[in-house]
Formats: sequence, C-alpha cells, structure tokens
Amino acid sequence: MQSKLVSPAGSRRIWVLVLSSGEEIREAILKFASCSKLKAASFVALGALERAELGYFNWEEKRYQPILVDEQVEVLTMVGDIAENERHEPDLHAHIVLGRSDGSTCGGHLMKAIVRPTLEITVSETPAHLKRRMHKDINVALIDIS
Repeated sequence: MQSKLVSPAGSRRIWVLVLSSGEEIREAILKFASCSKLKAASFVALGALERAELGYFNWEEKRYQPILVDEQVEVLTMVGDIAENERHEPDLHAHIVLGRSDGSTCGGHLMKAIVRPTLEITVSETPAHLKRRMHKDINVALIDIS
C-alpha cells in the first residue's frame, strides 16, 4: 500500500491510500490507522476486487449472514469510519457496493476483500475522538458519541 498526506500542515489530516493487487482491505486500513496514530476518521473508496465476503445483519439472530462474492468486481462505492475500540485500537466499519460484469450489483457490510488491481481510498481525520462500544443487546460494536 502507498499513502500520502495531502492536507496542508496544521489542518485536519487527509490521506490518499492506494492499495495493490492481493492486499486485504480491512487489514491494510487498520494497519495504516495504527501506524498513523489515527483515532477517528471517515473514508470513501473506489477500485476493483478479485473477491469479497460481505455481511448482511440478521436482526433476529443478531449476527452477520455471509454474502460470498467469488468473482472480479468493481467497487462502485465504499464508505466507512474508523473509531477506537474498547482496547484503544483502531476499529473499522464499512459498507460497500460492488458491480458485476453483467451490470448487477451487490452490497453489504465489508467483512473481507482482496484488491485487484487497485483500490483508491481517501481518509479524512475527524476532530472528535470517537469510541466504538459493544452493545450486548444487538451483539454489534457501535460508535458512542457521549
């Protein structure tokens, strides 16, 4: 992965990340956040993947149902945030919409995805130090702004 800080000194930090073939998205973004001491941010991305695992949150079961995408797809959009978890580590939450070769789409919660040939991500630091806390009643970690 390549990264470049593109904001002027003294302002809110904004980076552009460029992932290469074979990189796993969540792993790459979390490693970048940790190395950059990034506590809170939002991001958008576009590019392409060789395969992905998405999730659909099943409310009754309080868990993600896997959606396997085992084909080359375009990343039409990916949006998400980074927030510190209860262990003071960066945590990622992202949703993604993928385009198939026939023009159909699929989307969901990003679980895992392998880039091919590239993914371009714009990361914008947010001024508040957001914290993600586990909500035991729904079995999901959500941002707590209190």
